[in-house]
Amino acid sequence: MKPVALSPRAREEALTALGSGTELDVLVVGGGVVGAGCALDAVTRGLTTGLVESRDWASGTSSRSSKLIHGGLRYLEMLDFRLVKEALQERALLIQRLAPHLVRPVKFLYPLKHRVWERPYVGAGVLLYDTMGATSGTSRGLPHHRHLSRRHALREFPALRPDSLVGAVQYYDAQVDDARHTMTIVRTAAAYGALVANRTKVARFLRQGERVTGAVVVDLETGREFEVHAKQVINATGVWTDDTQALAVHRGQFHVRASKGVHILVPRDRINARSGLILRTEKSVLFVIPWGRHWLIGTTDTDWDLDKNHPAVSSSDIDYLLDHVNEVLSTPLSRDDVEGVYAGLRPLLAGDAAETSKLSREHLVGHPVPGLVVIAGGKYTTYRVMAKDAVDEAVRTLDGARPGPSVTHDVPLLGAEGYQALWNRRQNLAAESGLHVARIEHFLHRYGSLIGELLDIVKADPALGEPLPGSDDYLLAEAVYAVTHEGARHLDDVLTRRTRSSIESWDRGVAAAETVAALMAGPLGWDAQQLANEVEHYRKRVEAELEAQRQPDDVTADAARLGAPDIVPLH
Repeated sequence: MKPVALSPRAREEALTALGSGTELDVLVVGGGVVGAGCALDAVTRGLTTGLVESRDWASGTSSRSSKLIHGGLRYLEMLDFRLVKEALQERALLIQRLAPHLVRPVKFLYPLKHRVWERPYVGAGVLLYDTMGATSGTSRGLPHHRHLSRRHALREFPALRPDSLVGAVQYYDAQVDDARHTMTIVRTAAAYGALVANRTKVARFLRQGERVTGAVVVDLETGREFEVHAKQVINATGVWTDDTQALAVHRGQFHVRASKGVHILVPRDRINARSGLILRTEKSVLFVIPWGRHWLIGTTDTDWDLDKNHPAVSSSDIDYLLDHVNEVLSTPLSRDDVEGVYAGLRPLLAGDAAETSKLSREHLVGHPVPGLVVIAGGKYTTYRVMAKDAVDEAVRTLDGARPGPSVTHDVPLLGAEGYQALWNRRQNLAAESGLHVARIEHFLHRYGSLIGELLDIVKADPALGEPLPGSDDYLLAEAVYAVTHEGARHLDDVLTRRTRSSIESWDRGVAAAETVAALMAGPLGWDAQQLANEVEHYRKRVEAELEAQRQPDDVTADAARLGAPDIVPLH
């Protein structure tokens, strides 16, 4: 399989092919991780496949998670063994075969507060967790858990208050840059022949009687409207499931409730520790996760029925996270330590539970009318299983030849093949490129064996080997590559999802805005006015988010966040 670039030209060619009148086997609506997974599953079965997303790849929930690939210890406590086993199997596949360049092990400390009963209780749960991982059908690839005394635990996590624990259990899970992983799935699907286009919105479904036969879509960059014909349409729109389903069905088979999860980032030096941390709260769990030069702290779990596109973070959300983590830290964090904030919406299957934290994380597949499959619920880690189930349902009623079974358990994502060999050669790559080995490791963790494409850009223009202003973890070449190879269409796409400048820098990426926009202008054909519009839009977005974070509650925060325009019209 030859890698393909999600370039501006490739997008135009995909849109032309989608609107050509040729009937697809499957059209997937929604470019989050599940929709991307559906497109990859379908196209690798030999089905002609299209994928459309109204904003950017992973711009909704799939770029705003806790960035963990995990079985979910709390689901084990709920006795949801099937979900945990399934997730642990997917974790092993991702680490070892599908995306070893993007998914990495991370260790966590679980502090114990009670001397007698808690260690055997927690220890039994983590032992079962490890055992289920080891027997999941693939080798684990992660170290076994350990029991630690209080003294040993404080060596691992010196920032803990000594009186906050009597000992600890240390175990391993994995983490991922969710937006990069999702985009890589899309790019992999395109490499196998899927027609993919972001900034392309479904306006309505096409019908022949009761049957859905495709969709009318709008290219939001130009306003052009055209028809895409398909034998089966898969609705994989997450928290927008009800809205999309309503385009074809008066009353859907099931409904999705949105639960808001808020995370904050603080600099790595604010918490002295060599391990992540997991804490119990009255509602859920709280993670302190190492994230490069930062700690990622989250999450909340509250019902959300306001704007789905840009869930706002209020002052009380931030205080909630700070208050809970400060209960165990010897040096408390303050609002001044918070360098980044984001919120995502979990798509939970609606039920009778009064609290969203008690709703199901399992997924359901429905076929409400002929030609339309709906997939909803689930969790990030099990996206591949969800996609498989959705395509299985679409195939079940597909006219014509039956394609084979899903093969995505054995289809590495772009950048995975050869990654380990290149990792072993990182010193050589540094010497050959003139970049520091730390930069090469950064590239390998983000691009894997596609690193040569980045190094070629730097070689052609050494000035692009310089860091982004105010975000020196990233190089200028990455901003160019985001447009030429990764489908970025707007400044926000680069600063928020292709890089993480918007949450990893104190100014939320504003210092890099003009430089990055100037680099994007050439490949995207922007004139001076469009470039200025992009920068101004990004600044207003940051200002609106900061204003929302000063508001006391969801309603006022949502109103403040909506003060910034949503999209940048191409003039």
